[in-house]
Amino acid sequence: MKFNIAVIPGDGIGPEVVEQAKKALDAVAEAYDHIFLYKEAQLGASAMSIDGNPLPKKTIEICKNADAILFGAVGNAKYDNDPSAKVRPEQGLLKLRQELDLFCKIKPVKAYDNLIYNSPLKREVIKGTDFIIFRELTGGIYFGEKKISDDEKSAYDASVYTVDEISRVTHLAFKAAKNRKKKVTLVDKANVLETSRLWRRTVIEIAKEYSDVEVEFMFVDNAAMKLILDPKQFDVILTENLFGDIISDEASVISGSIGLLASSSIGKNNALFEPIHGSYPLAKGKNIANPLASILSAAMLLEHLGLEEEADAIERAVEKSIALGITTKDIKRKTQKSTTTSKVGDFIADYITNQDDSNMNFKNIHMGQSTII
Repeated sequence: MKFNIAVIPGDGIGPEVVEQAKKALDAVAEAYDHIFLYKEAQLGASAMSIDGNPLPKKTIEICKNADAILFGAVGNAKYDNDPSAKVRPEQGLLKLRQELDLFCKIKPVKAYDNLIYNSPLKREVIKGTDFIIFRELTGGIYFGEKKISDDEKSAYDASVYTVDEISRVTHLAFKAAKNRKKKVTLVDKANVLETSRLWRRTVIEIAKEYSDVEVEFMFVDNAAMKLILDPKQFDVILTENLFGDIISDEASVISGSIGLLASSSIGKNNALFEPIHGSYPLAKGKNIANPLASILSAAMLLEHLGLEEEADAIERAVEKSIALGITTKDIKRKTQKSTTTSKVGDFIADYITNQDDSNMNFKNIHMGQSTII
């Protein structure tokens, strides 16, 4: 089969990790007889360096005409450290979400057995953790009206939600739960916020259509605590934009590295896939960034295209790289040597195209000591 993939390398380490994800996709194309046609586009600080616009019109056109979008990262310290900047790289991604109506962000969180000691949390607390966060992506405080007073001594950000905005992401969360452990946890702040009370009323109504799915409600402060104390209790977490942004980053400690967390942003007609880590400018160009989140994002992309067997091949390759210790320094064990971003990508591609070879042979390939014949 043939697919058109829009590729947005973005800023910082984005181009480096996206390159490894493309290696995985190319290996899938070879092993499963597919064709992936890539068309590159610019967004964020990299786009601003050309004409000052964080989201060029050409990028929007490329994305709208693609079967899926593979994205790297956005952000630049130059703008982070300048509170007076009127245009920022992140505005490009926010606008792209609006242009494509990418209303739902999906973030799987999993504790890998071979990395369980990398997490700052206790082994017995996180072992077996496997849940998904469904975050509403185009509403709430990020997109509401913003204003600062003339004397700049007061400001506000409005948070607005509609029943339609809540409903469409809620249905996705319940449908996912039906194929998992059949539990949805709505994370809100309904004891304080009117928008949260609207969320809760809407979810209660929609839950009646999914009688086999358990529903629970949890205030965001309590949920933040429970994510650390007992993350295994969660299956599908459903929440609004701001809360989802915060708890997703908190959940990254469970896996032991934010470099392992992939995500998808889903709309009616388009879908974008990206690692949840930032642009990490300190690692740019050093070949040390963890590419696994970007590679796992490619697996989510394949699943979205209906290529489930191919997606599973990438996921197994990631599991194997972790098991063999072919990882970057952020997740290496004390007794292991770390490797580079590009070599992790090479291993993943080798595994996908040569899945019948032994573990030792794969490790030798990684070390440059043998060749698959």
